[in-house]
Amino acid sequence: MKKQVHRMDKAETDPVLALADDIGTFTADPLGYALYAFPWGEGDLAEMTGPRGWQRAVMEEIRDHLSDPARRFQPLRVARASGHGIGKSALIGMLIKWALDTCPDTRVIVTANTEAQLRTKTAPELGKWAQMSLTSAWFRQSATAMISTMPGREKSWRCDLVTWSESNTEAFAGLHNQGKRIVLVFDEASGIADKVWEVALGALTDADTEIIWLAFGNPTNAGGAFRECFGRHRALWRTAQIDARDVEGTNKAYLDELIRTFGEDSDVARVRVRGQFPSSNAMQFIGARDIEAAQARAVPDMAGGEPVIFGVDCARYGDDESVLAIRCGSDARSRPWQSWRATDAMQLAGDIALATQRWQPDAIMVDAGNIGAAIVDRLRQLVGDVPVIEVWFGGEGRDAELEPGVAVHTANKRAEIWARMRAWLRRGAIPDVPRLRDDLAGPTYGFAADDTRIRLERKVDMKRRGLPSPDWADALACTFAEPVLPRRVPNWLDPERVAAMRDDDRYTELD
Repeated sequence: MKKQVHRMDKAETDPVLALADDIGTFTADPLGYALYAFPWGEGDLAEMTGPRGWQRAVMEEIRDHLSDPARRFQPLRVARASGHGIGKSALIGMLIKWALDTCPDTRVIVTANTEAQLRTKTAPELGKWAQMSLTSAWFRQSATAMISTMPGREKSWRCDLVTWSESNTEAFAGLHNQGKRIVLVFDEASGIADKVWEVALGALTDADTEIIWLAFGNPTNAGGAFRECFGRHRALWRTAQIDARDVEGTNKAYLDELIRTFGEDSDVARVRVRGQFPSSNAMQFIGARDIEAAQARAVPDMAGGEPVIFGVDCARYGDDESVLAIRCGSDARSRPWQSWRATDAMQLAGDIALATQRWQPDAIMVDAGNIGAAIVDRLRQLVGDVPVIEVWFGGEGRDAELEPGVAVHTANKRAEIWARMRAWLRRGAIPDVPRLRDDLAGPTYGFAADDTRIRLERKVDMKRRGLPSPDWADALACTFAEPVLPRRVPNWLDPERVAAMRDDDRYTELD
């Protein structure tokens, strides 16, 4: 009550100075600042009375560090590995606003595992907390920065959101602010290259400076610098691994669904629920064991009746390939695949039309991106009554079964068809080709913004890791885009069953 009266007394003379004076009392107390500066119990925070328990714990660590004269100017490194939905971005937003508001000429650098994460999740969350604060007028926000509105302080008092590459780390090497405050934030830290971590160490050398390094994220990689915060470098970091089920306000039903679907000890549960690092080197969507088994498996002896399906992944020029995969039921090996480099759409369509004459497919499923739309149009002119189906990787994804009774939600069509392919590999036979093996094993996976739908690693992000576009695997995945019936139904197949299947709208009409 005294603080409220104190504020009202000063507000009668100069409310701006009164607010600045009050905010200044929290220079070493981010929790006190958060409770004071944000409208808990109102608007977006209507159901909340303050930061969550784990968020309070981090704020208290910072308070205790800055309040200790012996430690204040030693770098404070805080790492948290956690499951989904615990409010990491919210804590980042609160801490950045506290850091800027309570110390003049503070410099903050924020980066994330990908540019998309930085632009679409980290930046909006920072903006949200900045706008909710009592001090919203103190800084203006752009797409890549939060800058002091005090004249003449635009360059010295700011937060910058910086994308990184291993060949461009200057922003981290040049972060110095002697005698003031530096805050370095790594969001989804598991995906940030070791080289960036190494260069960022240069920001920890200023004397008589408050230096805070925050590294938060899902522990998606079993190796790398983020993992070492909890391993051989643990003496340098204040760490904790947080099970999302133990955090108030998380989606318990969804977390339980992940546990039921993948198992308590699976890498998915370890990373996305328990905040534990995976047992393998990356969150591979398809494991090496399943790939090797499918390449070694004998071609199944099928009595007939399975449709022959062409899957086409399209590329024009550069290092990528266009690939034709051919699958008949569980057999994707007996009929030879084809691949092309630097081939235009007309030639590619012509070659696929020739393969159609030889193998008589029941459907051709074509990646419609890049030059794919032109190939679809030309194939429809060339192949007569063979259905040519467009596959839009970015289109809406349906639920897909990973195994009997176990379905996953998918963020887009590409994730859906890869999920179906992954389940099929446990019984299918594929060519023993190194490029196909590497393509299948290449992509990692994560979850979409709502944390409930699987999303496959983007090709551009794979290339940043030095991996090629998975053209061979994408071609095989295209064969799972739609259920297909054979156009020529063998006499032994039950006519009533055929009629029922043709009435089922899950199947593509091929009459």
